Order: sequence, then C-alpha cells, then structure tokens
Amino acid sequence: MVVSHFTTHAERFDLSGKRALVTGGTGGIGMMIARGLLQAGARVVISSRNADSCARAREQLSAFGEVRAIPADLSRHDECRRLSGLVTAGAEPLDILVNNAGALWDAPLATFPDEAWDTVVDLNLKSPFWLVQALLPALGSAGTADDPARIINIGSIAAIHIPARPNYSYSSSKAALHQLTRHLARELGPQHVTVNAVAPGPFPSTMMADTLDRLGDAIAASAPLRRIGRDDDMAGVAVFLASRAGAYLTGAVIPVDGGIATTA
Repeated sequence: MVVSHFTTHAERFDLSGKRALVTGGTGGIGMMIARGLLQAGARVVISSRNADSCARAREQLSAFGEVRAIPADLSRHDECRRLSGLVTAGAEPLDILVNNAGALWDAPLATFPDEAWDTVVDLNLKSPFWLVQALLPALGSAGTADDPARIINIGSIAAIHIPARPNYSYSSSKAALHQLTRHLARELGPQHVTVNAVAPGPFPSTMMADTLDRLGDAIAASAPLRRIGRDDDMAGVAVFLASRAGAYLTGAVIPVDGGIATTA
C-alpha cells in the first residue's frame, strides 16, 4: 500500500535545522541562493577566494540568519579538502551543497589560451567533483529516504544552446557539469542524496556585469518573459530543490532563464 505524506505549505519549503554550503556565495547568483536558504531557515556557510569579500558578504547576509564565511581557492584540490574539513569539523552533517563557484573566459578561437581551459575547468568542473568526494560522508549522514541530502550544481544555459560569446571552455565545462549531475544522481540516489543542476540565464553578477551593461536591454527583449533574472528567481529554485518540495527530483537540469534557451 502506498502511504501519502502531506505537509503544510510552510513545512514544504521550510529549511529550519538544515545546514548548507554555498561556494561562490559572496556575490551574484551564489549570494542570491545563500540569502534564500537563510530566509527559509537554514544555517549557511559561504566561501570564495577573497577574504574581504567573505567578510562583507557575511555581514550583509547575517541580517537573514546564521551565516559563516570561509575563504578558499576551490580551483585547488587541497583547498577543496581544507574547506570540507572545516565545514564538517565535529562530525556535523551537511544537508545541502551548492556548487556555484565558477570562472568565465572569453577569447577568439585562434588565440584561445591553454590557461583559459585550465582555469575554467578546474573551478567549474573539477571543484564540484572534489567537493562531492570530500563531503559525501557528511551529506550521506544527513539524508534519509523521505528527506534526502541535496547537491545543487550551478550550470548554465550556455551548456544548453550555443552562446554568442567565444567562451569555449566555459560552455564546455558547464555542459560537462550537467552530465556529471546526472551521473552523480544515479550513483548517489540509493545513498539518500539528490543531485540536480540549475542552468541560469542572465542574472546580475560580476561575471555578467559588462554584458548586461552593453546588451542588457536587448537580452531582456529577446527573452519570452522580457526581462533578466531577479534575486527571488534564483533563491526560489534553490529553496525548492533544497526543501521537501523537491525531495523526489534528482538528475534534473532546470533552466532559469525566462525561456531564452529553451525556446530558441
């Protein structure tokens, strides 16, 4: 017999008692997600390379809940292990891992440098894998059949359609991250860990600042919803994936782009 479990609307999206790590959480999409998780009741650890950025973001986000900031260069395997050790010190479980830290590199095809591959792939693709490896015991101890632990990888619509910009390593690394998401979802589902990806379109961020300054109006006009992304758009999908509302979803890549890639 199938037994249904009904929760209230508030319970369905409540993250009280949950603990999350958001990499690249000091600005842009990462900070949007961190704020959303905090407002839903989670305790959040944010990380980025720059200690000053970590301090500023922690101060801003502390208005929404309990937040800790740890500087780390996640393009390095040893730094991923160090961050994981600090996050799980005291054998504390981790309910939510958001792999958001990323890099972008534009250069013409003829002169696209080796460094543009190494820098981007290390941070966009290797780092999420390294963090999953290091944090899997903490995620596994947090998850149950009814309420799994969650891994949310931040991909890109550049991995769904062909971007206009010459960001070859970026779009390729994000496509690989989407596939890694599906691969890990099959592997980790039986361990009560879901793995999903969000593929953002244009959102205000340092990475997108120049493009939006020059082309923001045209990009908004090209979207079926006629605007670029807002903070609540990204916070909302992250809370959905991290909460009981998203407990039966794994291996999905969710475009959050106003329809730009999916209707092109």
